[in-house]
Amino acid sequence: METKKTLLENLRPPIVTILGHVDHGKTTLLDFIRETNVAKKEVGGITQRIGASVVETKEGKKITFIDTPGHAAFAKMRSRGASVADIAVLVVAGEEGIKPQTQEALNFILDAKIPYIVAVTKIDLPTASIDNVRSQFEKTGISFEGRGGDVPLVGVSSRTGKGVEILLDLIALTSEVYGLKGNSEEPLEAVVIETGKDKRGSTTSVVVKSGKLTIGQDVVSENVKARIRGIFNFKGESVREVFPGEPALILGFKEPPIVGSRIWTASEKENLAVLVKDKIVTPMTEGKMSIILKTQSAGSVEAIISNIPSEVLVVSSGVGDVTEGDIFLAKSTSSSIFAFEAKVPLSVSKLAENEGVKIESFNIVYELFERLEEIVEEGIVEIKGKAEIIAIFSYDGKSVAGCKVTLGKILKMDKLTLFREMEEVGKVKIISMKKGKQDIQEAKQGEECGILFAPQLDFRVSDMLISVRK
Repeated sequence: METKKTLLENLRPPIVTILGHVDHGKTTLLDFIRETNVAKKEVGGITQRIGASVVETKEGKKITFIDTPGHAAFAKMRSRGASVADIAVLVVAGEEGIKPQTQEALNFILDAKIPYIVAVTKIDLPTASIDNVRSQFEKTGISFEGRGGDVPLVGVSSRTGKGVEILLDLIALTSEVYGLKGNSEEPLEAVVIETGKDKRGSTTSVVVKSGKLTIGQDVVSENVKARIRGIFNFKGESVREVFPGEPALILGFKEPPIVGSRIWTASEKENLAVLVKDKIVTPMTEGKMSIILKTQSAGSVEAIISNIPSEVLVVSSGVGDVTEGDIFLAKSTSSSIFAFEAKVPLSVSKLAENEGVKIESFNIVYELFERLEEIVEEGIVEIKGKAEIIAIFSYDGKSVAGCKVTLGKILKMDKLTLFREMEEVGKVKIISMKKGKQDIQEAKQGEECGILFAPQLDFRVSDMLISVRK
């Protein structure tokens, strides 16, 4: 009797992700299940970040849903969502059938080796056909229940609610078949599904897989450690502890942990080397326009960077509001600032205007990418080369900068910008370039040369010269 009680206590809510092609009804379905209006409030109809919520079936069984984005640009986040989930629901619009992102999502599910259910959405539309969708899947080698396979398929309508309870029952049944368990007495293991910042500081969204998360607990992730000083459930209510299968937003990390990483109690991982994560900085590359990217979530940073055109150089990226430091960095690297859902304080906006730094704000991810493509096509900015002043010589009464090219190449025809400790000193024009006594037209990465430029600014050793061509 005690054994049976223990087994029941160890059962936990299944963690479920809903994947599928953009506009195939993923968010609308989840919206109906949760009985909220999330879908109607989304800008541009695209879910912008991963969250989680808990629903309860009519039989009182709990299910935790991870809300993963459905846009192609967020494929990396969607893949991560599948890896943390126990069960996946693959949505396919009944009137459109399988699309490229449908197959992409299916590949994520198969790679994650988790059970899944196919939900044919929009079956209330006259052109919707469950049979056509089933046939398309079977041509790819997928076999469904009742037809020689073990993959459940159900038709649903988020408008009428038809089939939704059947879907929830299938999820609960799948959970029971696979015997998903999580003992709250075991050591803590949670998965980071999102990070961000708000007025409370750094926030981390997690789902607990085993053990329990409690206030005052010392925890460690792969790159940071923290003492939990606040826990909020999916409703936003402050709680003292969270159990297996449940999502939560926690406070306590000064630096955000990596999305997709595990969190343990510090006592269990006391020998783990904890490395503080630096800002993501991509080395400058010849011939690329440069930007500084700011977003409200780490997941958005990774998703956007992984899909940025190859012609675009991300000098720096980070989570939170645009800061004065971002302005000075943008100015020193001749970069534009792209703010995705990130706020730009008035004081920072005024500083940007005074410093001649352009800030572009976006709430819709594909508009950000469209703008990047426009800039690439226009060829607005190209960073061609960078040189460090390693010595200063006097020649014919003028100062010559002894330089070493550290990136790309410097052309004699290029105009240069002189920087000192990330601040612009001024712009100059090359009068002559020499390698030894020989006149040269260019100097490539790793080469040293002497540069005479005008006007004769007050340059010093360690100053940087950057070649920017428009």
